[in-house]
Amino acid sequence: MATAANGYPLNGSPRAKRSDVGLDLVRLLASEGHRIFSIDLARDFSSHVGLKEPYLAEALYHLRRNGWIVPLRRGLYAISVPGAQPIHEFEIAMALVHPAAISHWSAMHHHGLTEQIPRRVFVSTTQASVPRVAARATRRSAGRPVGGATYQFVQVKPEQFFGAEQVWIGEARVTITDIERTLLDGLSMPRYCGDFAEVLHAFGVRAAHLDLDKITGYALRLGGTIAKRLGWVLEKQGVGLERLLLLQQAPLKGYRKLDPSGPRQGPYNSRWTIQENLPGKPRA
Repeated sequence: MATAANGYPLNGSPRAKRSDVGLDLVRLLASEGHRIFSIDLARDFSSHVGLKEPYLAEALYHLRRNGWIVPLRRGLYAISVPGAQPIHEFEIAMALVHPAAISHWSAMHHHGLTEQIPRRVFVSTTQASVPRVAARATRRSAGRPVGGATYQFVQVKPEQFFGAEQVWIGEARVTITDIERTLLDGLSMPRYCGDFAEVLHAFGVRAAHLDLDKITGYALRLGGTIAKRLGWVLEKQGVGLERLLLLQQAPLKGYRKLDPSGPRQGPYNSRWTIQENLPGKPRA
C-alpha cells in the first residue's frame, strides 16, 4: 500500500481521510497557539476541520502513532511537528498540574545560582495528587519521561505557595519561584537542590544582590525553622545582626539541624537555636 511521507495511506479510504483531517486539526491548534491541548479542546476545534466527534479518538490515535503528538498524561497531548521548535519542559510542567511553579534545583539553574544541570524538572504544586504518568516517572532514578523529561513534583501547603514570578521561556510564559524563594526552598529541602553545600554556594553567588527585606519576609511566612537557618547563613555572609533581628526573634522551640538532610551532630549555636551539622568547612 502506498503511503505519504507522514506514514498515512494514500488510498482515499475513510480512515486515511480521517487521518488527513487529524493533521489539519493539529495544524489548526498550532496556528492558534495551542501547542499543548486537551481532548476537550481538540473536540472544540474538530468541527472547524470537518472531523466528526465519533472519529476524534481514532484521529488522535493515528497522530500519536505517527509522532505528530506526544501524550503527556491521560487526555493531554503536546504537538510534535517535525522541524518545529520543541516544547520546553517548563511549558509542559505548567500543563501537567495547576497551580504549578518551576522550583528548587530547576529554579536554581534558571537563575544562575548553580552550574549543575538537574536531571529532573522540579515543580511545586498544591495539588494533593499528581498526574499518573508523571508520577511513575518521579519514582525511579531513570524514570519514564513525560514529553522527553522526568518530573519531580513537590507538594506544598496552599498558604506556602508564594514567591513566584512569570517569565518567558521560548514561546511560553511560565511560572517560576523567584530567587529569594528558591534559596529558601534550598534551606527547607536541600535534597531537591543538589545538597546543602550547593545551597550555601547559591547564597554566596547571590550575596551581593540579595533582597534582604523580601527574603526575610518570605522566611517568616515559612516558619521559625527556615527563619533561623536563614539568619545563620546571612550572618556567616557578613550581614550585621541589627539587620537580622526579625529572624533572630522568630519563635522556635528547641534546636533544629542546619542541614535537614544531615545527621544530628555538631555544635549548637544558641543565637540561632541551630545545630551546625555540616561536615567540615561549608562551600563558599
